[in-house]
Amino acid sequence: MNKSLKIVLLLLFLIQGGSLTAQKIGYIDSEYILNKHPDYKVIQEQLDQLGNDWKKEAQRLDQEIKELTTQLKAEEVLLTEEMYQQRLNEIKAKQKASQEFNSRIFGIDGMYYQKQAELLQPLQSKIYEAIERVSRRNNLGFLFDKAAGPSAIIYTDPRHDYSEFVLEELGIEDNN
Repeated sequence: MNKSLKIVLLLLFLIQGGSLTAQKIGYIDSEYILNKHPDYKVIQEQLDQLGNDWKKEAQRLDQEIKELTTQLKAEEVLLTEEMYQQRLNEIKAKQKASQEFNSRIFGIDGMYYQKQAELLQPLQSKIYEAIERVSRRNNLGFLFDKAAGPSAIIYTDPRHDYSEFVLEELGIEDNN
C-alpha cells in the first residue's frame, strides 16, 4: 500500500510539474510596432513641430544674449563702471532665463517630455492591450520586448517573434 501511494504521488507530481514548466515564451519588437502604427507618425510630427518651435525660442534667447554681449564689448570703453555692470547684470539675467527656459522645456521632467508622454500614452495603452490579447490567445507565459535593450535578450529566434501578431491585432498590415 505504501509503495503504490508513493507511485501515485510521484505520477501526480510529474503530471502537475510538467504543466508548470511548459511555459511558452515569445518576444516582440515594440519599436518596430510603433514605427508601423500610423498614429505614431502623426504623434511624431506633432512632437517635432512643438520641439522645433521651442528650439527656435531657445535660439532666439541665445541670439539676444550674443547680441547684448557683442554690443557690450563694442561700447565697453565708452561706458562708466556702473553702466558696464548694469549691462553685464542684464546679460547674466538673460543667460539665467535662457537656462531656466531650456530646463523647463527640455529638462528631465520638462514640458517636451510631458507632452510626449501625454500624446503617446493612449497609443501605448492600445498596443499593450493588443499585446495582452496576443499573449493570451497564444498561451504565452512570457513575452519579452526586443527593443528594451541588449540586456533583456541575448538571442532571438524569429519563429518566436509575435510583433506581426500584435500588428494584426491592431489592424495594421505590413506592406513589405
